[in-house]
Amino acid sequence: MKVGITQLVLPAEWSFAEALDKIKSFGYEAFEPVIRDDGEVTPDTPTGELAKLARLAKAKGIALVSTLPVLSSFTMNVLSDDEATRKASIEMTKKLLRASAGLGVDAMLHTLCFPLPPDLYYDVAFEQGVKSLKELAPFCEEVGVRIAVEYVWNKFLNSPLDMRDFLDAVGSPWVGFYYDPGNMCIHSHSHQWARICGKHVMKVHAKDFKFVNWSQASFPALLTGDVDFAAVMRELRAIGFDGALVSEIGPSEASYEKTAEDIRRIMAM
Repeated sequence: MKVGITQLVLPAEWSFAEALDKIKSFGYEAFEPVIRDDGEVTPDTPTGELAKLARLAKAKGIALVSTLPVLSSFTMNVLSDDEATRKASIEMTKKLLRASAGLGVDAMLHTLCFPLPPDLYYDVAFEQGVKSLKELAPFCEEVGVRIAVEYVWNKFLNSPLDMRDFLDAVGSPWVGFYYDPGNMCIHSHSHQWARICGKHVMKVHAKDFKFVNWSQASFPALLTGDVDFAAVMRELRAIGFDGALVSEIGPSEASYEKTAEDIRRIMAM
C-alpha cells in the first residue's frame, strides 16, 4: 500500500509542482489531484498539458492514483429524472474522465448528485443512476479510467447493502466504490462496508470521524475518532486491497507529516 493525500486538503495557492514537492517532503507517495473550474487541471485542460503534469509526478516519484472533481460552475446529477439534466451530467462526467485519463490515473471519484433533491424519489434515483452508469461504463473502458462512487452524506446509498446492490445492478468492472470509512461512521460500522461491498472497492480515503452529539461531530486527526481502523485494515486485506490510503485530513486537524505517520501506523495494523 502507498501513503497518499488528496489535493483537496492542500493550500489552493500551491502549484501542481509545488504540491508534489511538498507532499513528498511530508512523507507521501501518492497524490489525488483535484479537477477544478480553473487552474492547472480543469475539464478543458489540453491533453498535452495534463501529460506534462503526469510526467512531472513520475519524475518526482509520486504516483497519481485518482482524481477528485470539485466544480462550482456545474451541478452534477446523473440520478435526475429530467433527461436534459441527466444527459448534461453524463457529458460532464465524460469530460472529467477524459481529463483524468490525461493525468494517467485509473479512477475518478464520483458523488452522483449532491444532495438528492426532495422531489427526486430514492427508487427513481436508483434506477436513473444505474442507467447513467451503464451508459458511462463503455466510455470508461475507452479512456481507461474507472468511476469510483463515494458515499458523501447526500441522502443516497446510505447503507453498505444499498451501495453493493447499486453497483451490482450497474454490473461493470469500470464502476465501483470509493471507500471512505469516516463518511459512514455516523450511522454504521465503517469496516462492514469494506466486506459487504467487497469486490467493488476501488479506492480508499483515510479519514476518521468523531461523534459526541448532534451538535458536536467532526472529522478529526486519524486514530482519534470512532473508526476502528484495525477492523478496516482486516477487511481491506481480506478483499485483497493493496492501493493507496489517501488522506483527507487538513492541517487544522493534524500536520501533514503527522497524518502521513498515522497512515503508516494504520497500514501496519
